[in-house]
Amino acid sequence: MKIGVLTHNYPRYPGDFSGRFVQALCEELAAQGHAVTVLAPWDAAYAPTSARAGGEIGSEHGHGVRLELYRYAPVAAWHQLGYMRTMRADVALRRGAYLLAPGLFLAGLYAAWRWVGRARPDILHAHWALPNGFIAAVVARRYGVPLVVSIPGSDATVAAANPLFRRMARFAFDTAGLITANSTALRDVAIHELGADPTRFDLIAYGVDPQALLPDPTGVADLRARLAIPQDAVVFLAVGRMVYKKGFDRLLVAAARLERPDVHLVLVGKGDLWAEWQALGRALGLGERVHWVGNVPTDQIGVYYNMADALVMPAVTHPADGLNVTVLDAMSCAKPVVGTTAAGNELAIRHGHNGFLTPEADDAALAAALAALAADPDLRARMGQAGRRMIEEELGWPQLARRYVTHFERLAHASKRGLNAR
Repeated sequence: MKIGVLTHNYPRYPGDFSGRFVQALCEELAAQGHAVTVLAPWDAAYAPTSARAGGEIGSEHGHGVRLELYRYAPVAAWHQLGYMRTMRADVALRRGAYLLAPGLFLAGLYAAWRWVGRARPDILHAHWALPNGFIAAVVARRYGVPLVVSIPGSDATVAAANPLFRRMARFAFDTAGLITANSTALRDVAIHELGADPTRFDLIAYGVDPQALLPDPTGVADLRARLAIPQDAVVFLAVGRMVYKKGFDRLLVAAARLERPDVHLVLVGKGDLWAEWQALGRALGLGERVHWVGNVPTDQIGVYYNMADALVMPAVTHPADGLNVTVLDAMSCAKPVVGTTAAGNELAIRHGHNGFLTPEADDAALAAALAALAADPDLRARMGQAGRRMIEEELGWPQLARRYVTHFERLAHASKRGLNAR
């Protein structure tokens, strides 16, 4: 199949984690024999080999994904949308976004219109309802190309922000033959607040390459030493941006309830709440048992997962979010996961099997789950192995990409049948 993908987040240089789940899906589709072209806004951070329109990005599977970049502002420094910069703490658009958004919509529409008219793809796949779902919907209706819209997270909040955005999102959902979400919460926002048709949904997680992240002790002892973590300490890892919906403040509070000085927290990532949550950690008396690592390139993150005894994803609905890929990354490294009943965690965490699910914002329940894992290394090992099997059998990109392809083929076949009947 010939697949066109629209996104405003995509890795711009080696190790960039902006939109890496979109790249991983595209590369797996290419590895399975499909021709994939990604349309994304230009950004100054793109590596020189990728920064020109029509650049070719190599795939670790040996298959290429073609990248078409479009500029939406007359000055390079004005390209400030997308790539995880548009939202403030993932709850509201930054002020400058309102000024730049019209240019991005128009430039994206022009680029997509030209490319679809030239390439005639079998399917368009838009990640995020806005801006990409709306752009793709306009072009899909013009050329009669089937459309799939995926909702990863903050787009649902943006779309509900004002009447114009709601109408644009509704237009995208009405055009799409399939809408995917990676949590029931995101699906419900799209249905109840944005008017999406519930019969068009499928819950599909963003996955992980089972061979890219493996259980591997290489570098673990050195990393513990570098972070000044004792080799026999129990390490709980949290990976993600420092924004409200990640709930890392709840993790700090829960950790403070533990009467175990051998428990350490490692937090990977940065964001708008970085300084605020560091201050909270100090106020709770966690001191040197919390390690604020900052951003880690994706090609170096594996050692952090392997160093940890468990991953914690204490997400809260502020706003609704989808399943974080970090959950699957940790499972791929055979680590148990403690998560809340928010943000799609239930798609990957089976309570008592590969980890624990606790009510969101329930600090006592979260602390109890952490204590249970901290006290039982055999339990951690069993749950970690169970998670690894889930990645190999159902939550790896090969299986998830085939689910997408099944939908793509169904929609393309229906579209061609409809054209032939005219």
